Amino acid sequence: MTTSTRGTARVPAVLVLEDGRIFRGRAYGAVGETFGEAVFSTGMTGYQETLTDPSYHRQVVVMTAPHVGNTGVNDEDPESRRIWVAGYVVRDPARVPSSWRAKRTLDEELAAQGVVGISGIDTRALTRHLRERGAMRVGIFSGDAVQDDATLLARVKEAPEMLGADLSAEVATQEAYVVPAIGEKKFTVAAVDLGIKGMTPHRMAERGIEVHVLPATATLEDVYAVGPDGVFFSNGPGDPATADHPVSVMRGVLERGTPLFGICFGNQILGRALGFGTYKLKYGHRGINQPVQDRTTGKVEVTAHNHGFAVDAPTDKVSDTPFGRVEVSHVCLNDNVVEGLQLLDKPAFSVQYHPEAAAGPHDAAYLFDRFVSLMEGQRA
Repeated sequence: MTTSTRGTARVPAVLVLEDGRIFRGRAYGAVGETFGEAVFSTGMTGYQETLTDPSYHRQVVVMTAPHVGNTGVNDEDPESRRIWVAGYVVRDPARVPSSWRAKRTLDEELAAQGVVGISGIDTRALTRHLRERGAMRVGIFSGDAVQDDATLLARVKEAPEMLGADLSAEVATQEAYVVPAIGEKKFTVAAVDLGIKGMTPHRMAERGIEVHVLPATATLEDVYAVGPDGVFFSNGPGDPATADHPVSVMRGVLERGTPLFGICFGNQILGRALGFGTYKLKYGHRGINQPVQDRTTGKVEVTAHNHGFAVDAPTDKVSDTPFGRVEVSHVCLNDNVVEGLQLLDKPAFSVQYHPEAAAGPHDAAYLFDRFVSLMEGQRA
């Protein structure tokens, strides 16, 4: 990705999909060029959390909400140390932020962090195209990066695909750190960072958990060196089929019978550890309005999602695995995709969505209480 940060108000920009579809608009954020996988997010709020979610690494996010940027950018809401999206696509950017919390405009923040975007295009048409054709490689070009369409298309087709991409180590912490419990410390959890969001250890800390966040390369010995009452595997980017190391570590945790909780990429890692396969969804689930049913309670939750891969596990029966019986505990009501796994003979479970969602909704926050209950049961 190459960029500059000169004024973008009237700079022409072009978005080129790998199947040849082209959209023309204006530069938004940094001027230059960028490549990634084109995906769409259906959230109407929480764009700052979306931008800073490490799971969006190497993805160009198309916002389906037509008006974006009206609350600006603040210094309290980021989910990580930087913006991770490879590019950003909006239809109608706000001219002036209207929130009292705003420190700067979204356009300024994107430019400052070198994120190339495009505005003024028909994002509804682009979203419908991605729903019909599937997520695909894309390039955004603005300013001096704009060339003839054939050249730009050829460059998009040279960009790496998401299928087979091993990305978690690129976004995870390089050094372990500790998030202390809020109030009385009740438990210690080792959290394997595959692309963790800041709100995740905070949700655990609220429940009296001291969280030791470990790099994606952490070994089983590293995990148990902190004396954990439970082990957590986070969300993250890339193809779970490449994640052999975290799968191996998780199998070690399952063998020891330590309470285990996984979110998003962590759900896919658990699926693989149990012997299931994973596959790429046509266009994935992204946004904060996805309906999921918790089969253990029958409750339907409105949930936050960000995943382009899923676990290939049967939803109509209990399966036998090397670690005992497992059932699909949650399903997406839009397409019946597996959204959670629960072991019946060991204290381990996972969900595909994001119960920690800072921008909301908070229907699934009880899952952290379920994790606490597993650790309480193990201690008893």
